[in-house]
Amino acid sequence: MLGLAMLRVVVGALFMGHGLQKLTGWFEGHGLRATGESFEAMGLKPGKAHATAAGISETGGGALVAAGLLTPLGASLLSGTMITAIRKVHAANGPWASKGGYEYNLVLLAIVFAITDLGPGKLSLDEALGIRKSGLRWAILQLLAGALGSAAAVAIGEREPQPSTAEASAQNGGAGSQQTKVSAA
Repeated sequence: MLGLAMLRVVVGALFMGHGLQKLTGWFEGHGLRATGESFEAMGLKPGKAHATAAGISETGGGALVAAGLLTPLGASLLSGTMITAIRKVHAANGPWASKGGYEYNLVLLAIVFAITDLGPGKLSLDEALGIRKSGLRWAILQLLAGALGSAAAVAIGEREPQPSTAEASAQNGGAGSQQTKVSAA
């Protein structure tokens, strides 16, 4: 089961890095301010709150998956961010990543689904602590929890009032917005 442990660690660590790009700007990331501005432009308002939630979900979910600890919880956090990224950024571009589509996000969703279905393996904290929860039911539940989290995030963003043109101009220092494009995933 070394292969499963390697898959968990690599995918989890990369998610952690992606989350830390949002939260701290590490690993060539944009940091919370620029990521928040980008999330605002995607309709995820308030942008900084959504960027923080996404960064924490990716960092924490990635750490849980990498360690094989509370695997369904970690997977659901990651699924939620991937579903939101597909909905808000990639879906309109079709499936292929070369066109900005959701191919990569879908592969990551499949990986965390499979890890939850199969279980994190013998080389995991879930196994060492005797708290392993796995199987098709857990995989479906984590995917549904991620979808519900995504739906809630998008609904909250859509409920935020849109600032008037004068308010938006004042918030941007009277100049046109210079938004930095930050990937949601």
